[in-house]
Amino acid sequence: MTEPEIWTFFYGSFINLNVLKELDYTPRKYEVARLSGFDITIRPIANLIKSEQHTVYGIVATGTHSELSRLYDHAENVLGGRYLPEAVLVQTMSGHWISALCYISPKLSGESASTDYVDRILKPAKTHEFPTWFIERIESFKS
Repeated sequence: MTEPEIWTFFYGSFINLNVLKELDYTPRKYEVARLSGFDITIRPIANLIKSEQHTVYGIVATGTHSELSRLYDHAENVLGGRYLPEAVLVQTMSGHWISALCYISPKLSGESASTDYVDRILKPAKTHEFPTWFIERIESFKS
């Protein structure tokens, strides 16, 4: 039996398709999307915090639970961030609404992000044509 695929909203270095390939994951489908009600922080890696005033841009992609477990095991064991899934509703740039999982860390260290890590998010953010104000928000985390 084939493992079912679910939609997941990515907002940090996992919006970088090269990073996903390095972790042996290539989404079969993905779209640029936005998630309202959250703000992004990068301290020292990307995370979301609830905010009625903000919107976060990223990609919504299909994947299996096995693939997602591998990604977020890497996030915990290599990057040092434990992320837990939450259900969210994202809007794609084509105007469709998709219910998805979104992995959020309950606590990160709060240290400054490395320039290299921020650049792994900035390049695909520009490629995906995120709004200029959001790209500037990501750039603001460079140390």
